[in-house]
Amino acid sequence: MGILRAPRHLKNFIKMTGSYTKFGATESQLFERLDESPDENFYSTPRLVHHIDDEARFALSQFYKSLLTTDSIVLDLMSSWASHLPETPKPTKVIGHGMNEEELAANPILDNYFIQNLNKTAKLPLKNDTYDICLIAVSVQYLTDPLSVFSEVARILKPEGSIVISFSNRMFPTKAVAIWRALDNAGHGKLVMKYLESTTTFRAVSHTNISPNKEQKDPLFVVTANAI
Repeated sequence: MGILRAPRHLKNFIKMTGSYTKFGATESQLFERLDESPDENFYSTPRLVHHIDDEARFALSQFYKSLLTTDSIVLDLMSSWASHLPETPKPTKVIGHGMNEEELAANPILDNYFIQNLNKTAKLPLKNDTYDICLIAVSVQYLTDPLSVFSEVARILKPEGSIVISFSNRMFPTKAVAIWRALDNAGHGKLVMKYLESTTTFRAVSHTNISPNKEQKDPLFVVTANAI
């Protein structure tokens, strides 16, 4: 599996945070995982459970609601059996992607779906300038080549289409990349913003804390941007 060679802006961020030194990793190890066995094996068993609590899921649904219209064509990347989309407005079409067919087949909101290991193949089997919104919910920490994936997302989004990347403090630690494990919540937000900025295919990159209760419930953050 190839290791992402960080571009200059990301390297500067890494040096600024000292994340790889703090974690005891060299720059070339930033996107390695504790478990480098095939992802297909890890995700072969369906996990029909929620990965964030009820309040966080509702907060995410409400955030999505502010962006969606009935004309929206949505790509739910790195999805599962739940997409966290609100009941209204109902998008024109929702295409899902994931690693487990049973999970995706159980997702009632998906009109269609495909299975692909993005850590092996970042190229998406989708047409250029087709989607209004791409969602990545609580999964960005598992990408070993995020810049290639986000460049592909920019390709399939319509001009000014939105990417919405949400994350909490939960993860499967053995499959999360080293730099993610080395950072705190604030660092995660800065890192995801740097991912998008480093692709040079997005603008208006922003980070928002939408945690429903900053002390008692799961924290939740979103990074958004618009395709150029």
